[in-house]
Amino acid sequence: MTHQTVSYAATELLDRCPAPVGEPGSACPIESALGVLRKRWAAPVVLELLHGPRGFTELARSMPALSEKVLTDRLAELVRGGVVHRSRRPGWPPRVGYRLTERGRALAPVLHALWTWGSNAPD
Repeated sequence: MTHQTVSYAATELLDRCPAPVGEPGSACPIESALGVLRKRWAAPVVLELLHGPRGFTELARSMPALSEKVLTDRLAELVRGGVVHRSRRPGWPPRVGYRLTERGRALAPVLHALWTWGSNAPD
């Protein structure tokens, strides 16, 4: 991509990222945002939680192609990223509930934009 084809908004974003182009790092907000969704199944988990709080079993049943180990890993990563809040539900056996944080709910328009962009991909 040449600089002539980059829009003003894109060049402004490039100017704001402290790392030189070609060396993305955690200091770049775009890389930080993509880091949350980069792993496989992260976006579908967030999409499922946009419908409201869910227990682990509910999440697992809603995504049958996803193994419990991968679901556990993605949820832990999303919790660490501040996207999902994990809470223990009272009772026996111990149950855990998951809900999106405000930061997680803010991903809704981002995921919508990614869906739209991906839907318009060339064949």
